[in-house]
This record gives sequence, C-alpha cells and structure tokens, in this order.
Amino acid sequence: MKYNTVIFDMDGTLLNTLEDLHDSLNAMLRKNGYSEKSLDEVRRFIGNGVGVLIKLALPKACTEEDFNRCAADFKETYKKNMQNKTRPFDGIRELLLELKQNNYKVAIVSNKFDPAVKALTKDYFGNLIPVAIGESAAVKRKPAPDCVLMAVKELGSDIRHTIYVGDSETDVRTAQNAGIPCVGVTWGYRGRKVLIEAGADYLIDTPGELMSIL
Repeated sequence: MKYNTVIFDMDGTLLNTLEDLHDSLNAMLRKNGYSEKSLDEVRRFIGNGVGVLIKLALPKACTEEDFNRCAADFKETYKKNMQNKTRPFDGIRELLLELKQNNYKVAIVSNKFDPAVKALTKDYFGNLIPVAIGESAAVKRKPAPDCVLMAVKELGSDIRHTIYVGDSETDVRTAQNAGIPCVGVTWGYRGRKVLIEAGADYLIDTPGELMSIL
C-alpha cells in the first residue's frame, strides 16, 4: 500500500464553513462599529487561523486592545453559530466511509481554533475521524508541519505512508514542510489556479477521486 494515512484540512476541504464564518465575522464587526465584509472577502481571509482572519477584517488603525476584544467576540459568536449553515461537501461522508472500510488512518488538522475543530469533527463525522487538531498554544499553526506530525503520531502511523488533502496554498506548503505529497481539492475556497501555482502534487474535482490516488 502506497499510503495508509490521510490527513485532511477542515474548512473548504471537508466542511463548507464559509457562510457561518461570514455571518459570525460580520456580527462581530457590527457589534464593534466596523464595516461588514463580503462573502468573497471572507473567503480570501480564511485559512491561516482566527488571528489572521480578524486582522484582515479590521481597519489597519486598530490597536492591540481592539484586536483582542474583537477576537474574543468573534470566537464567542462563532462558537454559538458554527453549525447554522455548515455542511460537509457532497461526497465527503461517502469518501470517509470508504476510507474506514478499507482501514485507512484518518485525521484532521486545521488552523481553526482547537475547540471548534474538535466539536465540528465530533458532530459531523463521529468515529470516522478519530484525531482532530486545531490551532492552540500547544502546536504551531499551518504551514508549520507540527500539527501533521502530531496527528501522525496520535494515529500510530508513519509519515512515509501519509498523504495530505487540502484546498489552499497554506495546505500545500504544510504538506511540503512535512515532506509528504499534497492532494489539492478544487471545490474549496481557493480553486485550481492557486493550487497549481502553489505546487500541489495532485488535483481532484470530487472526493471520490482520492481513492485512485491512494
């Protein structure tokens, strides 16, 4: 077997979280007196953690105190609203079931804050994905390879038999930094052109295509 371990990104890869992120971000911006952002703006902002999302959404003149207040407001709002419109992309559950039936080891690594990653994984995927790691003080966020290496260790697997699946240039760099191939998914938040330019090893247009690579 070429690969027996699959590490997935979450947002834009397994789950379509964009509308809940957009709604929660704009609720925070309204509360704090700032202008709201469009869906396309939020699509471009996400992928590098909540800190980057908030920084890009706020005016450049904002102070550290403003940033910290807004980040806390966003986390509180998103925690309450992160399952309003979020759904797995078409074909994802079928793919995960096939991976489980064929004894692949599967994990999620995400730059979304860790409690949200673990809650969404449990609620949407149950025992199909036993390991889920998000951004926290304990692990560097992507594109550092730390979360991938931690996931492989928790799965009891081997990095030499691991492949990474994601939708963004950050995901491609994460896989490169971990020394493993990256499968870019074209249905996510960045699209085919960005993934090609970043150097993804493979591209897939539907979840089911992953099996032929494995």
